[in-house]
Amino acid sequence: MIYSIENEILSVSADTKGGELASVKRKDTGIEYLWQGDAAYWTGRAYNLFPICGRLTEGKYTYRGQTYEMGSHGFVRNSQMTLVEQTERSMTFRLTDSAETMAQYPFSFVFDVTYTLVENKLIHRFTVKNTGDDELLFTLGGHPGFNLPLGDDVPFEDWYLEFDAPCKPEYIVFSAACLCDGYAPYALKDDCVMPLRHDLFDNDAIFLKDTAKGVTLKSDRSTHGVHVAYPDMTHVGVWHKPKTDAPYVCIEPWYGVPSDDGVIDDFSTKRGMLRLLPGETYSTDMEIILF
Repeated sequence: MIYSIENEILSVSADTKGGELASVKRKDTGIEYLWQGDAAYWTGRAYNLFPICGRLTEGKYTYRGQTYEMGSHGFVRNSQMTLVEQTERSMTFRLTDSAETMAQYPFSFVFDVTYTLVENKLIHRFTVKNTGDDELLFTLGGHPGFNLPLGDDVPFEDWYLEFDAPCKPEYIVFSAACLCDGYAPYALKDDCVMPLRHDLFDNDAIFLKDTAKGVTLKSDRSTHGVHVAYPDMTHVGVWHKPKTDAPYVCIEPWYGVPSDDGVIDDFSTKRGMLRLLPGETYSTDMEIILF
């Protein structure tokens, strides 16, 4: 079911399926910023990732001697969440543990996604609470796709990503199975710009660490764009469906990484995990500014 909020500048909708954004528009221009899904490229729009980001080797991990199976990006994106709070400018969707989640993730939790509008900014908050008696292990992230072009005819190749400050990141070297195979330096133009072109994604996503904590999708030929900030995330990815002319780009802030190639992770030692003691809560924001 779709629910909506708005203020004087933005109108935003989200679906109870995965708490996923369904529409993000500026009211003055009517421009739809969010990718609307297309089976020819990618049916998603803006997955919420929990309790893993990316893939597991063979789709498996172990924990306390048991083996569990879980699909790419975890189970939230395919779960029905519940709208637990809504105002004119804010809404919160919730998922709690169940027999279905326990079969693939043996932890008790509350996972909330909250969307709040402040002027031309959409604040996307993730909140996780440990409701169990043991330590809670997890990662989380966002996967929003943005239309290109944005309300004009500027070609895809005239758009670029500009980081908020100069940086010298490294990228995850992906194996053929899209698992981690180490890191290598990634050269940005002038230490802050990633020009976009379709063949950039022929080997799947580009995931960077050690970047500035914000990036802007823009073109010198357009007055429109998107700024995404991710102050607590360890990586940011850029993606569209490989080997296509897909008219969108995803900007994916993640706290966490896929498994190393050939390694079936023990969850207790998996790289990049967040940890909560019983009763503890973790929150982090991803901010999206539309101009």
